[in-house]
Amino acid sequence: MRGLSAFLLLLCLQRVKSDESAAARRPNIIIIMADDMGFDDVSFRGGREFLTPNIDALAYHGRLLDRLYAPAMCTPSRGALLSGRYPIHTGTQHFVISNEEPWALTLNATLMPEIFKEAGYSTNLVGKWHLGFSRPEYTPTRRGFDYHFGYWGAYIDYFQRRSKMPVANYSLGYDFRRNMELECRDRGVYVTDLLTAEAERLIKGHAGKEQPLFLMLSHLAAHTANEDDPLQAPEEEIQKFSYIKDPNRRKYAAMISKLDQSVGRIMSSLAATDQLENSIVIFYSDNGAPSVGMFANTGSNFPLRGQKNTPWEGGVRVAGAIWSSKLQARGSIFSQPLYVADWLPTLCRAAGIKLDSTLKLDGIDLWAELSGSADAPHVPREILHILDDVWRLAALQLGQWKYVNGTTAAGRYDSLLTYRELDDLDPRESRYAVTVRNSATSRALSRYDLRRLTQQRISITRRLAAVRCGDLQRSCNPLLEECLYDISTDPCEQNNLVYSEKHSDVLAALRRRVQELRASASRPGNRASMPEADPTLHTCAWESFEVLKPKIVPLECDYEGIPC
Repeated sequence: MRGLSAFLLLLCLQRVKSDESAAARRPNIIIIMADDMGFDDVSFRGGREFLTPNIDALAYHGRLLDRLYAPAMCTPSRGALLSGRYPIHTGTQHFVISNEEPWALTLNATLMPEIFKEAGYSTNLVGKWHLGFSRPEYTPTRRGFDYHFGYWGAYIDYFQRRSKMPVANYSLGYDFRRNMELECRDRGVYVTDLLTAEAERLIKGHAGKEQPLFLMLSHLAAHTANEDDPLQAPEEEIQKFSYIKDPNRRKYAAMISKLDQSVGRIMSSLAATDQLENSIVIFYSDNGAPSVGMFANTGSNFPLRGQKNTPWEGGVRVAGAIWSSKLQARGSIFSQPLYVADWLPTLCRAAGIKLDSTLKLDGIDLWAELSGSADAPHVPREILHILDDVWRLAALQLGQWKYVNGTTAAGRYDSLLTYRELDDLDPRESRYAVTVRNSATSRALSRYDLRRLTQQRISITRRLAAVRCGDLQRSCNPLLEECLYDISTDPCEQNNLVYSEKHSDVLAALRRRVQELRASASRPGNRASMPEADPTLHTCAWESFEVLKPKIVPLECDYEGIPC
């Protein structure tokens, strides 16, 4: 009996060692997310107003994600990424969580950090959360992240880290934490730099460890700050773009420039600590830019119509790139339609993590296609862009076909809202290829190239990445009629096929699928604002107001008040 016990113990020890060895072999996962960045505000699409050499280098050395899709707003987009599910299945399909609202991404969803943590990863979130904080159980370190450094809510001031919600008449509140505690060190440091420095610290501290790293760097840039000073960047960065006539666009260019530098710093840190070769690095924006209207940042989604919080391509098709030494077709364009909910099963496959079949994911595993040959056939797939019965709006894509029924904001943002600047050009454009190859990202990645990144290859990829619209044939008014497009040939949504007899079966199939999805939808989780959330009742900070007892006497809160 004693011999059997010893044998079983030996088996257990071998199993533990095997599991630890498997975890050690798993790749580091680094996700860098921009906030409200325009589809055309990366220069690898051909824009020349300001350059993004580090982001471009990531795309040129890795794979440019040509048709990456995300929900059109912050909360549903982040929820889809972390849950692998459509917003209709997590209760986040209608608008976003405002700081004073007592709700969150459903607790029934198993999130990406929970899965990776269970598989042996160190899970870290640096930056924005925006998936609920009115109760402690809604916050990042209760949803799978070992560590969080950043803010819980929608946005903050880039220097003072405070936010005031635009609709509710509540005060400014401080919103920046290290895990559950308010974090007030390095006050006045530009937040893009602050978040990047923290991500660098985590990467450097992880060097030499067997445990794999999961790091999500969720930037504030290029979301606006508060209404009194929405576009913010260090003055010395703004001066670099003095050739841009529009002062707001000039500030936006500086915000994007700091974001681009952040990508270069992360890649350099991974390379300097010998962690790059075993890392998968993804960069993308959570949704399209709000060119005009609420939270307008002057971002450009050219040549796509629409913007953030619309069903059109300008709201849901986003800039993105991926790099990994495991990609066989590095240096090519990945044209397979990809949805942010796909990242969960795709990255799990890349990491050798077996998913529980009970998760009921809407995302699909595309690792074989991403890591395989450049000419791998496309996987036919569905993407539910929006299904919001409060706003009576549906947008569904099946293969090449896109169906839109309804719109937002009475159609005010349905058209092409921005055009490319032809006069205010970045002086570096004349040496674009050299600028890209001299970037920190290119210097870090060039040693892993399958073939040298030449000026010709850069020019060809940039030309192929440009989106070209066809001729306007039959427009669609979504307030009055359904819209049907062949996105493969009509990416700018200019030719409504809904009245074409030839496409009647396609239209019927899309209508049926919308009804099926509607039948599977959860109720929206939205709840009305609570007066108890006001930061004046919580030492001028945004707190878990459903459980934290408010102060009897309200405080006066401004940019300089109590914290910390």
